[in-house]
Amino acid sequence: MNPSDPLIQRFINEALAEDVGTGDITTMAVIPATARFHGVMSARETMVTAGLPIALEVFRKLDPELRCEVLVSDGDLVEKGAVLARLTGSAGGLLTAERTALNILQHLSGIATLTRRYVDRIAGTGATLLDTRKTIPGLRVLAKYAVRMGGARNHRLRLDSGALIKDNHLAVCGGIKEAVTRARAAGISPIEVEVETLDEVEEAVEAGADMLLLDNMDIPTLRLAVQLVNGRAQTEASGGVKLENIRDIALTGVNFISVGRITQSAPAVDIGLDWIVDG
Repeated sequence: MNPSDPLIQRFINEALAEDVGTGDITTMAVIPATARFHGVMSARETMVTAGLPIALEVFRKLDPELRCEVLVSDGDLVEKGAVLARLTGSAGGLLTAERTALNILQHLSGIATLTRRYVDRIAGTGATLLDTRKTIPGLRVLAKYAVRMGGARNHRLRLDSGALIKDNHLAVCGGIKEAVTRARAAGISPIEVEVETLDEVEEAVEAGADMLLLDNMDIPTLRLAVQLVNGRAQTEASGGVKLENIRDIALTGVNFISVGRITQSAPAVDIGLDWIVDG
């Protein structure tokens, strides 16, 4: 993730504007303009780091002369108590930027940490973990970056990233064969179709779908679906996936497993910024 990317710069500016408003009245009132602080950013729980370069860019926005020593990289698994970075700079600038920087880092690291737990559960099965479009509006690019730092792969970024024909598309269009035919005629490839029954699995494969989203199927049905597809298309299990059952799902032989909760409801991790006065 490049902090200088215009999209990231706009996000940081908007996040700071949201938090700072017309000015940090507390800091301006009680902190001398010349005061300098050392800050130590550390993990208060075991976690996977994501978003550290963005958090540091937030600090630099308010203190362009910031000096920092970065001790970990995004994607690293760090233990409780690990120091992520040491910062030295303007006390006023760093105190004003603190909450915005930590909010970003804690949220993205939370996504990466939960993602890693799911990835670890299916290690060795041959299945690949995917995310979904269930993200907080405005944060999708960052959330999907955090997913990659956690070791999973991204599904569609946007609606223009690929064709996924879902149940409501099928209801309006008139069925699987008609929908796939229209998508193929539009020059779209690959084409993924959501299916809920074994009959729909066979219909989608016969229609020429490249990938099947096996929606809310139980373990025995997933296993039968994979056998029925028999390599003619790729398969993605989705719906009701939890840490407790994801390995059993993976062992059915599906190619992919998509999990919305890794971006939709991952808890933020606890990261602290402890200040040490200069001198």
